[in-house]
Amino acid sequence: MSEKKIAEARFSDTGYSYTLSLIAGKYKPVILYCLMEYEPVRFNEMQRYLGKVADKTLSQNLKELERDGLIHRKMYPEVPPKVEYTLTPRGQSLVSVLDKLCDWGLENRDWDRAEQKDNA
Repeated sequence: MSEKKIAEARFSDTGYSYTLSLIAGKYKPVILYCLMEYEPVRFNEMQRYLGKVADKTLSQNLKELERDGLIHRKMYPEVPPKVEYTLTPRGQSLVSVLDKLCDWGLENRDWDRAEQKDNA
């Protein structure tokens, strides 16, 4: 069995790096989680869910997720305009990854409190 050598490795060539390039940031993972749990979601609903996020910031993140094929934007021909966001099949393929993050968080979120209690 050959050993991996860090001198020959490049992080940018990994699947992990590619995945992070699509979902990293302050809002993208939360947007994906929101759509995983509640789709379809309208812009204002998403903004309320995220809390204090500027229109421009949310719009930019949604455009990037749409460009990367993770979400779908459906615009209805109504006045005022109605737009809904859903996960694409590619975005749906991330659900198992997001579920694992949720599971880990549920299993470990009390760690800080337990650690502080042990050190008291």
